[in-house]
Amino acid sequence: MSEAQAVYLRLKAAFGNPDARAARWRERRSRTGGDDEASVPYGVGRDPKGLGDVMSGLSTELGWGSSLAKSDLLLAWAEIAGPDTAAHSTPLGITDSVLTVQCESTAWATQLRQMRVLIMTTIAQRFPEAGIESIRFEAPHAPSWKRGSRSIPGRGPRDTYG
Repeated sequence: MSEAQAVYLRLKAAFGNPDARAARWRERRSRTGGDDEASVPYGVGRDPKGLGDVMSGLSTELGWGSSLAKSDLLLAWAEIAGPDTAAHSTPLGITDSVLTVQCESTAWATQLRQMRVLIMTTIAQRFPEAGIESIRFEAPHAPSWKRGSRSIPGRGPRDTYG
């Protein structure tokens, strides 16, 4: 018997005889203890799920919880820090469990450093999955003379008389 004939006979045994299929179905049903109540429409576990439930289950299954919590944290910065403070600061991103916030001035950076414990507590309560361990508040950077296409390496504008 050729291999093709063997495959054909196996498939015929599995799918070809309708009586055999019904017998296997009855046998499986009796093994699992299935009764007619389990197949009742609107029975336990048969209700349709909402889109939110499906998406949260999918994000949990795929391990997206932390990334989604981080993006939610960045979007909710005004609620975390307060609207006045958020007007003078912007979260830049999260790297290695450290939230980096760019402040409008050194005074605002200092003020936010003093509020660090309050902000960290709020983040830990509202976004525990984000895994934020620290916050870094950056003051604006000093002006640079290294701008433009005609910039040259060197010390920049200095006193040249000495």
